[in-house]
Amino acid sequence: MPKNKGKGGKNRKRGKNEADDEKRELIFKEDGQEYAQVLRMLGNGRCEAMCIDGTKRLCHIRGKMHKKVWIAAGDIVLVGLRDYQDDKADVILKYMPDEARLLKAYGELPESTRLNEGIAGGLDEEDEGAGDDYIEFEDEDIDKI
Repeated sequence: MPKNKGKGGKNRKRGKNEADDEKRELIFKEDGQEYAQVLRMLGNGRCEAMCIDGTKRLCHIRGKMHKKVWIAAGDIVLVGLRDYQDDKADVILKYMPDEARLLKAYGELPESTRLNEGIAGGLDEEDEGAGDDYIEFEDEDIDKI
């Protein structure tokens, strides 16, 4: 029977998630950085995000965050822009929902940004009446049936 030569299993690698409880200081963007909203996850540590400047970029999740900070579609993240590739960026930080609301209140995020939604830009204003998909029958139609 083989001997276990490691120091522990999967649960040791996970570690303790102590960072969730404490409130951290709100980090604003600097030059070379931009706010973005994740459109979809692509796998392999990558995601597609719509930056606040209006550019859709392929973002790479940095190794410090990979498998430690879970990012989903609709999350607000801080990305570092690349000098040599404008269509790619690196995810530096994921904002918690309350931090994203504070950024919107401070005017850092535009008012059109939808927070805590599954997919960014899922509904437009003209689609609001689309929920009325029922058919009205007149009394004469019912009598014919």
